[in-house]
Amino acid sequence: MNSRRDPTDGPDDVDATFAEIVAGLEREGVGRSWPGDHVDVEPDPTPAAAPPSSPSAAATVEVDDGDEPDDPDDHFVPPEPPPLPALRKGTIAALAVIVLGLVVLLFPGIFGLSGALGTTLALVVLCCGVGWLVLRIKSGPPPDSGWDDGAVL
Repeated sequence: MNSRRDPTDGPDDVDATFAEIVAGLEREGVGRSWPGDHVDVEPDPTPAAAPPSSPSAAATVEVDDGDEPDDPDDHFVPPEPPPLPALRKGTIAALAVIVLGLVVLLFPGIFGLSGALGTTLALVVLCCGVGWLVLRIKSGPPPDSGWDDGAVL
């Protein structure tokens, strides 16, 4: 093995380099206080040049200054979901066909069928029920109510 260090591997004194990086960050004000700390620290009289930031990014970032205590009961409560729509007759019939297919698949003897014939018939009935549900999916434009919620896929 070669005992000489490659100069591109990094600095020889890693601790000193790390201390320089930390000192530079402290000069810029990074890590002076954590959210929730109530320590009054005077700002650095010679602030470092701040990197330019986009106005949209600065407008969307909200800083918690720690003045307000966190209330454990203060959390987002979503609104009640809208009720499920009533099932139509065709949907109920398609679901009944699927249930019939499952019954024939699990208990072919109820209908006097052998295992092989019952399995084949059950799979056909299940496919018909699923196909019926798929064909009932509306793919047209939404009803004209004057409200547009964006692209329709």
